[in-house]
Amino acid sequence: MCGIIAVLRRPTRRPLPASGELTDRLARAKALVELHGDLDSGDPARLVLALTRAAEEFELIDRALRGPPGVGLLVADGELCSALDRGADAVGGRVARVEQDLDAGRIHAGDREVEAINASIVRVKDGLWAVQRDRLATARAVGALAGPGAARAAIDAFTSVEVALSALDRLEVRGRDSAGLHLLVKDHGLDLADAEVRDELRERCGDPLFCSMAVRVAGEVLSFVYKAAAEVGELGDNTRALREAVTADRLLSRALGSERAQVTVLGHTRWASVGLISQPNAHPLNQEEEGDAGAGTPYVVAALNGDVDNYDELRTKEALRLPPEITTDAKVIPALVSRRMREGRPLEEAFRSTVAGFEGSVAIAATAAEDPDRVLLALRGSGQALYVGLAEDAFVVASEPYGLVQETSTYLRLDGETPAPSGSRGQVVVLDREAAGTPAGIRRLAYGGEALPVEAGELQTAQITTRDIDRAGFPHYLLKELSQSPSSFRKTLRGRIVEHNGRLSVRLGDEALPADMRARLTDGSLRRVVVIGQGTAAVAASSTAAAIAHALRPAGVVVDAMPATELSGFGPEHDGLGDDLSDTLVVAISQSGTTTDTNRTVDLVRARGALVLGIVNRRNSELVEKAHAVLYTSDGRDVEMSVPSTKAFYAQVAAGFLLACALGQELGTDEARETGEILAGLRRLPDAMEAVLALREDIALAAARLAPSRRHWAVVGNGLNRIAAQELRIKISELCYKSISCDATEDKKHIDLSSEPLILVCAAGLEGPTADDVAKEIAIFRAHKAAPIVIATEGTSYPAALHTVSVPPAHPRL
Repeated sequence: MCGIIAVLRRPTRRPLPASGELTDRLARAKALVELHGDLDSGDPARLVLALTRAAEEFELIDRALRGPPGVGLLVADGELCSALDRGADAVGGRVARVEQDLDAGRIHAGDREVEAINASIVRVKDGLWAVQRDRLATARAVGALAGPGAARAAIDAFTSVEVALSALDRLEVRGRDSAGLHLLVKDHGLDLADAEVRDELRERCGDPLFCSMAVRVAGEVLSFVYKAAAEVGELGDNTRALREAVTADRLLSRALGSERAQVTVLGHTRWASVGLISQPNAHPLNQEEEGDAGAGTPYVVAALNGDVDNYDELRTKEALRLPPEITTDAKVIPALVSRRMREGRPLEEAFRSTVAGFEGSVAIAATAAEDPDRVLLALRGSGQALYVGLAEDAFVVASEPYGLVQETSTYLRLDGETPAPSGSRGQVVVLDREAAGTPAGIRRLAYGGEALPVEAGELQTAQITTRDIDRAGFPHYLLKELSQSPSSFRKTLRGRIVEHNGRLSVRLGDEALPADMRARLTDGSLRRVVVIGQGTAAVAASSTAAAIAHALRPAGVVVDAMPATELSGFGPEHDGLGDDLSDTLVVAISQSGTTTDTNRTVDLVRARGALVLGIVNRRNSELVEKAHAVLYTSDGRDVEMSVPSTKAFYAQVAAGFLLACALGQELGTDEARETGEILAGLRRLPDAMEAVLALREDIALAAARLAPSRRHWAVVGNGLNRIAAQELRIKISELCYKSISCDATEDKKHIDLSSEPLILVCAAGLEGPTADDVAKEIAIFRAHKAAPIVIATEGTSYPAALHTVSVPPAHPRL
């Protein structure tokens, strides 16, 4: 798991924006959200219009402040920075009040209107975030890197450096044990004969392993490298080390002091698969072999994602003289490109012919002193990815879209799998500084050498921003996303639970329950409901199916839940569904809307006449296009970065219960008092979730005391608690890399108890004889020397438990 970042920028042609224009836009945005007539009138259409216009003003401010022109203005104008910060805070506070009113039901809007309000709120938040966290933060960081009084060229160069450092920080989810940043500086203007410069170069050019702070003089170009490597650490440590090294490098500052200086940036973050974790193995690496000192070999630097499977064969065949301290397979890339250039091949051909000889799935980025105005990229296979972002006067290359969205949402994705006309797989791309930021600056070739022109229709637009992927001050994404789960749950309920004559009911609009779907439910032509998903979404499907089955029990509707693959692979033939599914409603659950297995199953059931209702987070996703109706979770933009799905799962459960209650209302099978209690319980659940999160220290102590000494674990539960146990099993397995069983509480047998000494018992909401039975089972676990940890409702005691996690009470159905 690795991340590549590269930035190639041409001198900007846009003048600095005018401060007065920006403050005028800020004033208009503030006035729009402070108009009580618009935001407090209860008129959803006027509310959406006011928020949308405010968002447009912030989007124009963001656009003006992008790139070196905006950075230069903000670095020079501290008063403008403060005004933008204050204004954004004021608008953000007003938008938060709108959200509170929505959550409390004080804004009366239908489901479609709530979606429109949510979309406009998201747009305003994106604009606020872009100004405060992208533009202002970038300018402050560039100011710290460049120092006071930096020239225009230095602002340009350090803006590229900051873009790379910020992207590396985000890409660290792809690799954390080492990171590197390489700068190729042309037209530096340094007097290499100056005694002070000569002495520093002598010291820093003497590192044969190209570790942090090493420098190389390659003709008229200077090469600077900064690296960090550590087996143990936190996200952000490596980028901090790189930033500190760049800031402290006075020679770099002098090199970038020239008005003509330009920099090409190549960065990398790594999770080592080949080679020890060390600075010599950290990418980027240069071409130098043992004995090359002073040899004047063509200077090349490269970084690799993936593995060069024939690395050992190439090293032997080419008789590469690699330093023994450098054991990463990436070293062969610059070494072989340099050798091909020494043979007389042009840079582009030397690079293409070199990467074409590699076996395995790889993504590669390289630069060379011979032509510092170009960045070379290669991609082959499906295991890696490269995206070329087209920003103003700049290319930003990253392994994931979230590495480039700070600067641009427009990108070209390289294709490493589709065969070229010649049959070769893999693509080579050469980026040209002169046309940076435009399609004209992208030259694309197949691995076989034939040209592959870039068509305008190939450019894509990212659906996320840096706001979606920010860690929000948390040490890792999992903790952040767990902490945001109550908020995601609340946003899923937003505007959908209404009170009338003291009774709560669900209000879903035509987007979630279209008129024809309502009619087929009420006339009895829909006789079966099947809820599908994959992974965590399949567990949410079980919860949703249980809720729907309970709500529709008097109507005789058959309700099932199954993984999407089970339905598409076996359901029609083996589960009684048959080829004609015109009497079936399929509820498809997906966080992203791009889950391949789920979407393929949706295609299958639609072709057989089923109606499809999607429960999904992302608007404009593939599932949204395929479904007849959509019930959105959260605000459509709750992106999850950690591997275990957390906030998305809870939002899916919330949506499932809302749908169940709505279906019960449509068919008249619900009991108003019970439905009201369930909906009231849904409203209370976010507070209960926050109360559980507050138990983190107590839970951590129990985990530290009971888990490490026990090798095998299991999770058990009954009824709805068994569904919770299934999800808990997935989460712990993903986080701890353990194989964990999940059973009904009573299904534990003697061999299980002897081999699984740590048993997590999900027992929330149990009472009466059921609770007594579970208490007996827990006592049996203890008698067999197992260590039971019980999750139970506050006030419930299980004496045999070694530890009890008490959770707030909710409705028994929740």
